Amino acid sequence: MAAAVTAPDTTNARSSKTESYVDNKRRDDIRQANILAARAVADAVRTSLGPKGMDKMISSANGEVIITNDGATILNKMEVLQPAAKMLVDLSRSQDAAAGDGTTTVVVLAGSLLRRSLSLLSAGIHPTVISDSLYKLSVRAVDVLHSMAIPLELSDRDSLVKSAATSLNSKVVSQYSSLLAPLAVDAVLSVVDPEHPDLVDLRDIKIVKKLGGTVDDTELIRGLVFDKKVSHTAGGPTRVENAKIAVIQFQISPPKTDIEQSIIVSDYTQMDRILREERNYILGMVKKIKASGCNVLLIQKSILRDAVTDLSLHYLAKAKILVVKDVERDEIEFITKTLNCLPISNIEHFREEKLGHADLVEEVLIGDGSKIIKITGIKDVGRTTTVLVRGSNQLMIDEAERSLHDALCVVRCLVNKRYLIAGGGAPEIDMSWKLGVWAKELKGMESFCVKEFAEALEVIPYTLAENAGLNPISIVTELRNRHAEGETNAGINVRKGQITNILEENVVQPLLVSTSAVTLAIECVRMILKIDDIVTVR
Repeated sequence: MAAAVTAPDTTNARSSKTESYVDNKRRDDIRQANILAARAVADAVRTSLGPKGMDKMISSANGEVIITNDGATILNKMEVLQPAAKMLVDLSRSQDAAAGDGTTTVVVLAGSLLRRSLSLLSAGIHPTVISDSLYKLSVRAVDVLHSMAIPLELSDRDSLVKSAATSLNSKVVSQYSSLLAPLAVDAVLSVVDPEHPDLVDLRDIKIVKKLGGTVDDTELIRGLVFDKKVSHTAGGPTRVENAKIAVIQFQISPPKTDIEQSIIVSDYTQMDRILREERNYILGMVKKIKASGCNVLLIQKSILRDAVTDLSLHYLAKAKILVVKDVERDEIEFITKTLNCLPISNIEHFREEKLGHADLVEEVLIGDGSKIIKITGIKDVGRTTTVLVRGSNQLMIDEAERSLHDALCVVRCLVNKRYLIAGGGAPEIDMSWKLGVWAKELKGMESFCVKEFAEALEVIPYTLAENAGLNPISIVTELRNRHAEGETNAGINVRKGQITNILEENVVQPLLVSTSAVTLAIECVRMILKIDDIVTVR
C-alpha cells in the first residue's frame, strides 16, 4: 500500500522537472526573438551613422517620399510590429526629446549591447546578472564622459557654432552647414532668458518653409513672417510703416443665426433692408477699428462663418487697413508673444493698449513670383525669432527643417549643460578602453559581463569607419592604441581617412548628447533583457 502511495509522487516530481525545462526553453526563445527583432531595427539605421552615412528614401502608401538620414525620422516612419522592436523606435524618440541629436547613435549602441547580451545569455549567464552589470557600467561610463568634458561659456560663440556644424555635417544639407550653424546659434541665443538661462523653449523659434530659391537663401528674421499674401480683394495697402497691429479672434462679417435655418424674403424692399443692415453692421465695426488707430489686422481663421467678407474687405481697404486673413489658431500665441500685444476676442474690447507696434509691415516678392508678409522693427519684441527656410524642392526644404531642428537642439543642450566633448568616435573608444581596464578590477561574472559590454561600445567608431569606406578593423585597433597611450581626444577624421586629434578638427558635440545616448541605450537593453514572455490579450 505504501509503495502505491509513493509512486505518484515520483512521477509528479519528474513531470514538474520536465515542465520547468520546457518553460525555460520558451523563455530563452522569447528573449532571443526580442533581441533579434530589436537588432534588426538597429541594423536598418546603422548605415546612416556619421558624416559619410547613407540616406534613406522612405516611400509611404499615399505616395509621399522623404529622403533623410535622421535616425528618429527613419524609425518613426517605419511600420514596426514586433513589440520589442517598437521599444527601439521609442528609444530614438526619447533621445530626440532629451538631446535632439544622436538618434542614430543611441539605436546602434543598443543593437550592439543586445548582440553582446545574446552571447552572454548563450554562455549560461542569468539575465539579472547581465542587467545589474549593465547598470554599474552605465554609472561608470557617465563618469568617464564627465572626465573628458570641456567647460564652455555661452559667450564663446565659436564653440557653439562648431558643435552645431558637427551635428549638421552628417545631414543631407551638410554643404550648407557654414550658413545654418551660425543661424541656429543666433536663433537659440536670441530666445534665451537671462533670468532663466537653462529654460530654452524651441517653440519660441518658428520655422517657416517657403518653396523656391536654394538653402543658401535661408535667413533669420527678428520679427514675424507669414507664408501668405496680403488680402488684395478690394485693393487695400500692401505696405504700412509705423504699423499698429491688432490680432483679432472675432469675425468682421454679418452675424448668423445659431441654428441652421433659411429666411424667406418676399420682396425687394426687405432684401434692401437686410443688405443695408449688413452694411451698417460691418461699417460700425470698421469705424471702431479705425478709431483705435489700428492699421494692420491679423484675422484668425474662423470655423463658424466667414471671418471676412468681400464687403468688409472693401471697407477695410477704404480705411487704409492692411489685412492678413486665415491666421491659424495655433499661431496666435506665438504672434502675440512676438508683437507683445493681446488677442482681441470682441469688437467691444478693441482698445489701443491691446495693439502691437512695428516699424514696417510689407508684402515681399521672393524669387519665383511667390509672396510672403514680413513684420520687422517690432517695438518691445518678445523673446522669439523666425527662420525662413528656402529650398529648390519640397524634399530639400523638409530635410533642411529637420537638420536645423537637430542643430537648434544641440545648441539648446549646450545652454542647459555647458560642457563640450570630442566627436568622431573618441568618447566611445575612451569609455570602452577605461571600462575594459575597470573590468579587470572586478570579480566573477560581473567582470566578464563588463568586459563584453565595454567592447560593445566600439561599434560607433567601427561603424563610422565602415560607412566612410575605411578599413574598420585597422582604424579601431589604431584608435584603441592611441587612447591606451593617453590621447583622450584621438578620433576618426573621416574626411582625411585617418586618426587625428578630433578637437583640433573642430568636431565637437554637447556632453548631454553622449551621456543621454549611453544611459538611454543601456536602460532600453536592460528592459528587453528582463522580458521573459509575451502575453497577447484580446
